[in-house]
Amino acid sequence: MRASKIFIQFALLISLVLLLLSASVYSQQEDQVREQDRDKNYTQVQLQSELSTQKDTVALKVREAASLVEEKGEGSFPEFRVNGSKWLYDDFYIYVWRLNGTRAIRVVYPPDIQGEGQDVSGITDVNGKPIGKLFIETALSESGEGWVSYEWPKLGEAKPSTKYGFIKRATFGGETYLVGSGFYIEDYLFTRDTENCEFINATGVSLCELMHPERMKNNPGINYSIAYAVVGPGEKNLPHRLSNPETYYTLEGNGTLYIDDVPVTLQKGKLVLVPANEVRYVENTENSSLLLLVIDQPAWKAENEEIIG
Repeated sequence: MRASKIFIQFALLISLVLLLLSASVYSQQEDQVREQDRDKNYTQVQLQSELSTQKDTVALKVREAASLVEEKGEGSFPEFRVNGSKWLYDDFYIYVWRLNGTRAIRVVYPPDIQGEGQDVSGITDVNGKPIGKLFIETALSESGEGWVSYEWPKLGEAKPSTKYGFIKRATFGGETYLVGSGFYIEDYLFTRDTENCEFINATGVSLCELMHPERMKNNPGINYSIAYAVVGPGEKNLPHRLSNPETYYTLEGNGTLYIDDVPVTLQKGKLVLVPANEVRYVENTENSSLLLLVIDQPAWKAENEEIIG
């Protein structure tokens, strides 16, 4: 009888141990799942570009501002003018228009308070795009919100940049408002044009480096470079060899690309891939400039290039 009692106690002890072990394993599995989810979410955040993040941020803040207008009406306007607040910092600001049909009066404009009270129904961007009309149409649309792109100078600058604006409708006390904000696309993307590119003499032709990962502020993880080459009438560059493949794309003009002395005709829209370790040079056979994009992968390095003769 006593042995039976001891056996029962032992069995209960074993069951308790197994139960605790199961709970521990389950807890570890839960921790692993949570860790995997956290890693997955972190990866998703990492994969989201600065452009996408800013787009989401602007839309979120405009929606929050519209909710504030619907809650307080004109009582919300002073909050949008407080510098250093969530509504006004750096080059970010919230603007508000009061709508009356297709007519709009700007009632909040933090960059220039003197501009408040103006009729902005007919404003256009530098290219003549009727952004006043487009803003109003977006606010009065069925969804009541949307994006509009336009060219607008940054604060303190004369040259326009591409701005992407989010618009949302808000109502309060029988009044209809348009609430909006935006961001400059080029602040969140790498862009460059040949007008702002420093030209150098490379292998005998004028060339500017449009993109090189080692000379970009934030390396986006690319391993190629792009150069813009201008070969003047009658010019040719020095024969040279690269230890990596190189691609030539003709933007304008006509000429000849020599690969190991084999002539390849270049004309607008034509792409030629030069294999690694082949001697190459370009000759312009026309009376106008030959414009090329030259793409190296991996990115161009001086040690990978050898000038021949």
